[in-house]
Amino acid sequence: IEKRIEELANIGGETKERMKSIRIIADHLKAACFILAERVAPSNLDRGYVLRRLIRKAIRHGRLLRMQKFTKEIAEEILKIYRRAYPQIKEHGSFILSEMEKEEIKFLATLEKGLKRFEDIIKEIKTKEISGKDAFDLYQSYGFPIEMTQELAQERKLKIDAKGFEEEFKKHQEMSRQATEKRFKGGLADFSEKATKLHTATHLLHQALRNVLGTEVRQHGSNITPERLRFDFNFTRKVTEEEIKKVQDEVNKNIKAALPVKKEEMSFPEARKQGALAFFGERYGEKVSVYSIGGYSKEVCGGPHVKNTKELGHFRIVKEEGVAAGVRRIKAVLE
Repeated sequence: IEKRIEELANIGGETKERMKSIRIIADHLKAACFILAERVAPSNLDRGYVLRRLIRKAIRHGRLLRMQKFTKEIAEEILKIYRRAYPQIKEHGSFILSEMEKEEIKFLATLEKGLKRFEDIIKEIKTKEISGKDAFDLYQSYGFPIEMTQELAQERKLKIDAKGFEEEFKKHQEMSRQATEKRFKGGLADFSEKATKLHTATHLLHQALRNVLGTEVRQHGSNITPERLRFDFNFTRKVTEEEIKKVQDEVNKNIKAALPVKKEEMSFPEARKQGALAFFGERYGEKVSVYSIGGYSKEVCGGPHVKNTKELGHFRIVKEEGVAAGVRRIKAVLE
């Protein structure tokens, strides 16, 4: 892997700094390939964020070697080496290469501007410390993980106000939470009885999908109008007609069971301890709302819900389709 990096970088003569960058690129992209082989895509959440940090650090060190748009070629080399010993590497090769390339293109679009902003920041500061606000701006506006900003700072013998960064981060979380709650209180796509019913139905659908397809299913997003619900979730293949029927039947079974819908307020750690699902919201404030539907479903959510599932009517899935690599979409209605 390192040899291939040297070829792409066209390095003449080895230095300690160059060899360090080569090793970082090799190690980080290898780790990224194995995470991608589990159909995890780069994001700002959980393993997706770990993956994003790995790829972006490799890209930054590639830039130090004057390399651009190289991650896919290195990934191809990694796939050649490990595809026999690790079947998942071979099986998900196309996904690995596609996601690697997309993440590099996305980051390169802001990297130069972000580095320029970093240079402006260090010219402006009067101490040896970069403020948490500036570090957060690099994260929010230019996609710089805090670890990357720390590394850049260390190279200039500067420090980062990590505590200040965390405070800015929490402030942003709280603003996002309030905006979400305001959006829900003002309605989903439209505040109406029908939209509220459909929103409640997404909770039943989410749990039914996990029961039928497996607990690896996670909500990626939803869109609700008074006419229908649209629910995106991670899954690596087309859902069969038999599975769709099972999911639909399970949702209707729980509607007919007349399950009560209960709301509780608690801390996010307590919600997770109680088994509440929390895959859609990126970050949460100190207190969250947890909605339980009988003993069947429990989710962290800020949206409006009915009092009892018997209010929903008949649930019908009208379409199932793929919308991106590893992401499926269900459209459904209540009749």
